[in-house]
Amino acid sequence: MDRDSAEPTVDGMPGERAQEWADYHHQFSAPSTYVYDFVWDFTEEAIGPFCTDIDGNVLMDFTSHVAAAPLGYNNPKIMEKFDEFDLVDPTKIAGQDFYAAGGWPPEDPELPGPTQLMDRLTDLTSHYDMDTVFLSNSGAEAVENAIKICYAQGGHRAFTFDGAFHGRTLGALSLNRSKVNHRKGYPEIGGVVSVPYPSTQEAYEKQWLTDGPGGNVLADKLDPEQGVIAPEEVAYLIIEPVQGEGGYRVPHDGFVSDLAEIRERFDVNVVADEIQSGLGRTGEMWAVDHLDLDPDVITSAKGLRAGATVANSDMFPKEKARLSSTWGAGKIVDSMQGVFTIDAIHEYDLLDNVAERGRQMRELLEDADLPNAIDVRGRGLMLAVEFDTKERREAVVKAALKRGLLVLGCGYKTLRLLPPLDVTEREIELALDVFQSAVEEVA
Repeated sequence: MDRDSAEPTVDGMPGERAQEWADYHHQFSAPSTYVYDFVWDFTEEAIGPFCTDIDGNVLMDFTSHVAAAPLGYNNPKIMEKFDEFDLVDPTKIAGQDFYAAGGWPPEDPELPGPTQLMDRLTDLTSHYDMDTVFLSNSGAEAVENAIKICYAQGGHRAFTFDGAFHGRTLGALSLNRSKVNHRKGYPEIGGVVSVPYPSTQEAYEKQWLTDGPGGNVLADKLDPEQGVIAPEEVAYLIIEPVQGEGGYRVPHDGFVSDLAEIRERFDVNVVADEIQSGLGRTGEMWAVDHLDLDPDVITSAKGLRAGATVANSDMFPKEKARLSSTWGAGKIVDSMQGVFTIDAIHEYDLLDNVAERGRQMRELLEDADLPNAIDVRGRGLMLAVEFDTKERREAVVKAALKRGLLVLGCGYKTLRLLPPLDVTEREIELALDVFQSAVEEVA
């Protein structure tokens, strides 16, 4: 498949084979979040945003596997480096109990692994004085360990934000405020308080600012004389620098400034959840880099191919076995892929590409005057279109799929667009032509 000339080619979605495959899959699979009966055939040709399904349809994937495949499919920026590696067994080891080396010296071995991934991560977070990493398997585990190290610092309360999504393990679920079915019926960690996440001037003024002693909702709660929560009881607040599941909302600058002041005044640890927004997705390595707010902990996963909790060494418990995970630092191939992804972002100036192609995509979306679209928002290549109703959003997802473009919903009636970080000008134009056609058909 030639990436420079490939185009979506669809005979029917879902095809007969895809439907049969999905039906067979669900004989064994628990109900989950499967969006549509698209079945990627990984034995067939795929490159960048283009992939082939089990029926031979060629599609453009503008989901990047929910940001977990940051360079798309079979990208030579990664695959050429993998060619040097002959797979070994085991490719997963008990990485919290054993070490693994891919040659010598440890600073630059022939093949990188978990050690080198942690080295890269501390380099990427050094401007926040972070120097220590705990590797895990997923974003939810990265958040869970962020919770644990913050609680270990003292305090039993936490702040989360309306619209938040932080994972599906029970601790992370306790922080979610995006959809009721995420938490319904499950036990929760106590002491978690949710406050607004204003993304517009109107919301900032109406939902966040107050006439109270602190001047805003959160500072009012922590006020030493009139507040209802003792600041020393607060272990952390956790924030997505761009809300993902909650609808790709970018925080208002005044809101961010208030959080920075609260962090300093009340000595509250700030956890930046970068599971979806990190690793260059917004045009900076971390989405929090856009904000005037210094985090104490960063959580990463998805595009990193592993879970990671990053902070200063002072944040981590000193006792052995307070943190551990059998596979945590032992996924050799995943760690290698994470290193290759970080190196590719640097080597090919992909942050610049994200910023430039993000501007292009946003301008095209705004200039298209899409019928029934009420907002275009996001940062870099983490963009979204909000429609007037949920039903219309769902219809656009299906209409786009029928034309060979994979997109996903988020929030209540919003649709997200997540192309590869090295997406080209041609691919943006091609995908948005398809997208506009889908929106107009639905209208």
